Amino acid sequence: MKKALITGITGQDGSYLAEFLLEKGYRVYGLVRRSSLEKFDRIAHLTDHLELLQGDLIDQSSLDEAVKTAQPDEIYNLAAQSFVPASWTQPTLTAEFDAIGVTRVLEAIRKQKPDARFYQASSSEMFGKVRSVPQNEMTPFYPRSPYGVAKAYGHFITVNYRESYKLFACSGVLFNHESPRRGLEFVSRKVSFGVAKIKLGLEKTLRMGNLDAKRDWGFAGDYVRAMWLMLQQGEPDDYVIATGETHTVRELVRIAFDYAGLNWEDHVVSDPLFLRPAEVDLLIGDASKAGEKLKWSHSVSFKQLIEMMVESDLKKLKDA
Repeated sequence: MKKALITGITGQDGSYLAEFLLEKGYRVYGLVRRSSLEKFDRIAHLTDHLELLQGDLIDQSSLDEAVKTAQPDEIYNLAAQSFVPASWTQPTLTAEFDAIGVTRVLEAIRKQKPDARFYQASSSEMFGKVRSVPQNEMTPFYPRSPYGVAKAYGHFITVNYRESYKLFACSGVLFNHESPRRGLEFVSRKVSFGVAKIKLGLEKTLRMGNLDAKRDWGFAGDYVRAMWLMLQQGEPDDYVIATGETHTVRELVRIAFDYAGLNWEDHVVSDPLFLRPAEVDLLIGDASKAGEKLKWSHSVSFKQLIEMMVESDLKKLKDA
């Protein structure tokens, strides 16, 4: 039985990956912080099948102990301060988790389990002010947020440990990926939850920032499969994971309101409070390398994804 250790197991991606690996017959360990605020709702249906270890990306000894205890064949580093706007108000904390934290995980692997295969969650936010369209593995990074900068460090330290210590270390440069398990602070879930509240008469308006920003959005359940595929290859490498389609926030809003039988223009209010200090205007990924080498492709369309999220939030609010 293969063993996997997932940091960030309580998050969106961690919960989908845990489900996926359990279905594959893995013994799954999850790293969780010792905190009264830690939320386990995304993995509540899995806890009987998981082995949870306490640890934190800012504490080296806890990472060493977790890797030593689990002795995993595969390690997936999904823990992060992952909300881009928060990286401006907490830039040093973001760097601690998303940059130095990656180094600590790699050090734990180097010392405790150097034959383990490692996956690092890189981000399309590293491309930032994009140099070419679409973005692939050869596109230079130009991050436009402390989050993007920290993720670029995490990406390159993974490359560095791969080349310096011969670790099987891969980075997935994942473009935006959403689901009903997305946090409420992220724009996709903010919209789906807001639409559900308006539909049920709980709210009248939805306050939004830049409706012209363009992103490449996919389904998180599709993207965790790509993470696993990277660690099944003969050689470690880095891959862009994306749908290859771009949509504006305005399109996302329109699809969500349409699904609920509402006219978005009757409810959406522009609010400067939600504008970023430096905006990333256009992200669209070229995942042809992942298609060719990993045989990976996405299965859920943008429209299906947004409608799935609105449907889920309508059900959550009705059942509450």
